[in-house]
Amino acid sequence: MSGVVVKNMSFKLGQTLTITGIPNSEATHNFIINVGKSDDYLALHMSFRFDHLGDTQTVVCNSYHGGMWFEEHREGGFPFNQGEEFKVRNDIVCVCINITFTKEQFLVALPDGLVIHFPNRQRD
Repeated sequence: MSGVVVKNMSFKLGQTLTITGIPNSEATHNFIINVGKSDDYLALHMSFRFDHLGDTQTVVCNSYHGGMWFEEHREGGFPFNQGEEFKVRNDIVCVCINITFTKEQFLVALPDGLVIHFPNRQRD
């Protein structure tokens, strides 16, 4: 998944974003999904860590604005396997990651049924 970048996409309230991928079977670290206006303004940064920065099979969420990272957010559950397909979307209807964007928060539903409630820290 490294090297995949989506830019200049408008992500609005209630909109569905679907991403399908396969974590490289030889990857040992992580893959990342960023949602935001620019590299300097990330409303949602998700790092899916197989074994990275001291985390093993962990999903870490954060946001970035004004040159600063905010407090990291972690919840249990890690439904990914290297070399197996996954989908990322926000309507919570398939075996995939579902990202629902609301004014107050991002609801990130993982394939194992866990739902991460991550605050929308950069509302405007």
